[in-house]
Amino acid sequence: MTAPHDAADAPDATDAELGTVRDLVAASGRIAVLTGAGMSAESGIPTFRDARAGLWARHDPMRLASPEGFAADPGLVWRWYAERRAGVRAAEPNAGHRALAAFQRAHPGRLTVITQNVDDLHQRAGSEGAIRLHGDVLADRWFDACRRHARGGNVCDPAWAAPGEPPACAECGNRVRPGVVWFGEPLPLAAFEAAERAARGCALMLVVGTSGAVQPAAGLAGVARHAGARVVIVNPHDSELDGVAHHRLRGTAAALLPRLFGAPGAGTLA
Repeated sequence: MTAPHDAADAPDATDAELGTVRDLVAASGRIAVLTGAGMSAESGIPTFRDARAGLWARHDPMRLASPEGFAADPGLVWRWYAERRAGVRAAEPNAGHRALAAFQRAHPGRLTVITQNVDDLHQRAGSEGAIRLHGDVLADRWFDACRRHARGGNVCDPAWAAPGEPPACAECGNRVRPGVVWFGEPLPLAAFEAAERAARGCALMLVVGTSGAVQPAAGLAGVARHAGARVVIVNPHDSELDGVAHHRLRGTAAALLPRLFGAPGAGTLA
């Protein structure tokens, strides 16, 4: 198991820059935090690109993360996700996850987490109500619509499926797939609408550990700014959203979020 990167290299962000954003956190009644793959990578969960290294490098991502790829070779896709699930279960929340959860407990109703990540690290850190834009890699659902439900019955539970790679319904052969959003699929409507409401209603949005390349999630920063919020990027690298931001803090989530949100040992907010 790879340990979370709590002890990160010294961040590039200066004390003055951190102080400015800490003041924004203290003054903002509602805060939205959009998190991406970089934050989970600090806990040892590979990004989508990194997860395709080694034995998986020869496979087109459209074969591993699309409905068409699953239909063509469900066993291949199921085995790849089984490996990803094992990595998620072995990982632990890092200091950034814990800082957000601690702030939520100390300030109920002020902070909403919106995540593009399909792991459960925010939940295990203690964050409540995290909006999951791209689904849950540890959850199962049916690949096709349940035929029993189409005939007026109740939807079969994927947990009842017969074992296999992938498991399948013993009655109709419907296959089980991971509960994530694949290329070409729409985001869950309820989750995206909730994320848009949080973006429009916040006074401050932090965009943490995301390249800003995946739409429509990346557009939430622009929604927040257009509605009057201050936008802050927290990332050790350049992102496609840097032009939307009022402030850019260079550093990792594990290093900077405890300093911004007043985690124990990192200073407290007034």
